Amino acid sequence: MNVIGIVGWKNSGKTTLAATLIRELSGRGLTVSSIKHAHHMVDVDQPGTDSYKHREAGAREVILAGGQRIAIMHELRGAGEPSLEDLLARLSPCDWVVVEGYKTHAHPKIEVHRQESGRSPLYREDANIIAVASDYAADFSGPLFDINDVTGIADFIIDHVQPPARES
Repeated sequence: MNVIGIVGWKNSGKTTLAATLIRELSGRGLTVSSIKHAHHMVDVDQPGTDSYKHREAGAREVILAGGQRIAIMHELRGAGEPSLEDLLARLSPCDWVVVEGYKTHAHPKIEVHRQESGRSPLYREDANIIAVASDYAADFSGPLFDINDVTGIADFIIDHVQPPARES
């Protein structure tokens, strides 16, 4: 399983790049999964639904299964947030995992940086950033892509990103 991260400051275009990269890789016949990190409270279930009632009753995990998809909701119930490695281990086998967020984690990442952001690029402090997608000529010493060059970015990661080493 190959992992590529998409990182950047808020409103930089991370989600747009992640979604177009997923579409590009999938369009090439590759199986792609994604992990999105959020710093805020996330709830994909709505009050009043049966699955919500199960969680509220104390279930640690609830699987909602239907004819088109399944969703697994896991309540941490005071436990710490799982690591990216823990989450990757739960995914079904695939060719690529596109990770949005987890900007402090040590995995290969592409930074999305816009000139108008006014914030210093992350690549100046993060050696795990292997390329930059930008709307200006950033001073990054590695591969620099136009923010809209998803084909070039996909070609680059397929050719240059290696699967993470597995512990034995």
